Amino acid sequence: MRKYQAVLFDLDGTLLDSLADIADSMNKVLADLNLPTHPHVQYRYFVGSGMETLVRRALPPQQVPETTVAKALDAMRREYHRNWQRQTRPYHDIPELLSTLAGQHFKLAILSNKPDDFTRKCVANLLDHKLFTVVRGARPDTPKKPDPAGALAVAAQLALPPESFCYVGDSGIDMQTARGAGMFAVGVRWGFREAEELLANGADRLISRPLELLQLLDH
Repeated sequence: MRKYQAVLFDLDGTLLDSLADIADSMNKVLADLNLPTHPHVQYRYFVGSGMETLVRRALPPQQVPETTVAKALDAMRREYHRNWQRQTRPYHDIPELLSTLAGQHFKLAILSNKPDDFTRKCVANLLDHKLFTVVRGARPDTPKKPDPAGALAVAAQLALPPESFCYVGDSGIDMQTARGAGMFAVGVRWGFREAEELLANGADRLISRPLELLQLLDH
């Protein structure tokens, strides 16, 4: 029996290049509030911990009233709902990777800190959702990554031990989640964060192109 039976993927920065739509949506919210906007590259460091944290990081660094945070968060939900599919696309070779893994009978799942409704919408419209046994975004009843609860819930739903999972993500948060859940942590170098962050947070292996994962799982 092969060592890994399932692959658990992060979504944004791992399967989907979604940064432009996130940045444009948040910048529109900021502009409407007469607040400074940010270059797209800065959003690489704002995303990853859920929408509320994204909003708090994008707001000015000085003390912002909670009423402003709530207003900006509500506006971001509406704006992103309108814009989430304008530029977001799977990374090159991701569709081939997913279909090949499914053809090799790996169980596939997604765990994201993006709100659950947006996560499901992105997967249903931009990926072949039939390839995934579990698609799970941020839910009120489960702590966000890097807490391993979501990853362990996926493992339980698939009735597989955590050590049989290869966890694939693009951030330090993902690597911490994988380590906390007892999964093999694979950091991707095409996403939003640098190799140094991935390694510092416990990546077992780094890959530079999606199809490299096939070679890793073949050993």
